[in-house]
Amino acid sequence: MASLPSFAPFVFLLLVIGCTARPFYPLPSKGDGGSRKPLQTLRPYNIAHRGSNGELPEATHPAYTRAIEEGADFIETDILSSKDGVLICFHDVTLDDTTDIGNYREFANRKRTYEVQGENITGFFTVDFTLKELKSLRVRQRYTYRDQQFNGKFQIITFEEFITIALEAPRVVGIYPEIKNPVYINQHVKWSDGKRFEDKFVETLQKYGFKGSYLSKNWLRQPIFIQSFAPTSLVYIANKTDLPKILLIDDVDIPTQDTNQSYWKITSDEYLNYIKQYVVGIGPWKDTLVPVAKNYMLTPTDLVSRAHAHNLQVHPYTYRNENSFLHFNFSQDPYMEYDYWINKIGIDGLFTDFTGSLHRFQEWTSKHQDDDSDNDDNTASKLLHKIAMLLASYK
Repeated sequence: MASLPSFAPFVFLLLVIGCTARPFYPLPSKGDGGSRKPLQTLRPYNIAHRGSNGELPEATHPAYTRAIEEGADFIETDILSSKDGVLICFHDVTLDDTTDIGNYREFANRKRTYEVQGENITGFFTVDFTLKELKSLRVRQRYTYRDQQFNGKFQIITFEEFITIALEAPRVVGIYPEIKNPVYINQHVKWSDGKRFEDKFVETLQKYGFKGSYLSKNWLRQPIFIQSFAPTSLVYIANKTDLPKILLIDDVDIPTQDTNQSYWKITSDEYLNYIKQYVVGIGPWKDTLVPVAKNYMLTPTDLVSRAHAHNLQVHPYTYRNENSFLHFNFSQDPYMEYDYWINKIGIDGLFTDFTGSLHRFQEWTSKHQDDDSDNDDNTASKLLHKIAMLLASYK
């Protein structure tokens, strides 16, 4: 019993340490058997909107590669089709704004006027060109105030090429493809086997091994979200794959392209309760979540909290660094915007044109939090040391 007093401080110290120490979690790069670093799932997803298109022409191989280098969790793309039924990565139904189509005399007679989502549009449509013809074009930067030096250097890529970029990344990178304008595509492109656009979309994913519900083992191996503004397309493919889906939501005055439902209808609690059978989240335009007047943000709506109450994620679009896109509330500082949306509004993912900026913000804030935690640990260690010294005096 004479040794008990000297043993007591040690036991007490162990008890206190056990109560105050943080739980240990292996870093994402550890414990994966030497394979690629897995997808992070502990903070909002960094979704590279058409690649790092703030720096490079959108939806091109270099834009996606750059986004991966800059820390994207997911690379995002819109999927359309060529005349011969090959799925391609391209945003607009026409080629006019982001390619050099106007320089090709042999294509001058291809200009058409089609109805797309109730609007007559005139231009050179992807559905009137074969893949070989599309590959002969070169892509250019959409916005004149962004870097123009890469115009004319890159090709349009296929859906399969896009998938390969993600699968060959040095770490696990997810894909976030959109079933773009399915009503229009199904009107103008006919596949010989009688399949429709959505069938070809899902078959392509299955060909490359994408399967599994959200956060399942298979999903974590090859992460993906399937997105669309067309509710019927998401319902249709729900019968073909359990991959997670996101319902995109447009501005308040734009109805859904296939069901002609209003914004207020598809954001009602009744509809959210219905659609959660088919989707894991929604992707609204950010200015519908927090209305804007005279470039100032107003009081946030309750859509994020209501979506979360229905166990739905919220991935708003699109975050851009340029002053013309930053509301006055943020003093022309994109980091203030990220902080507001992540820490005040509480969203689960962000579509951004500047992947590197979002990644740097999240890394810095994570490190800052870690430093704060480390300071707490140092304070606790000093306190434990004092307690141990006091107990030692009773030996």
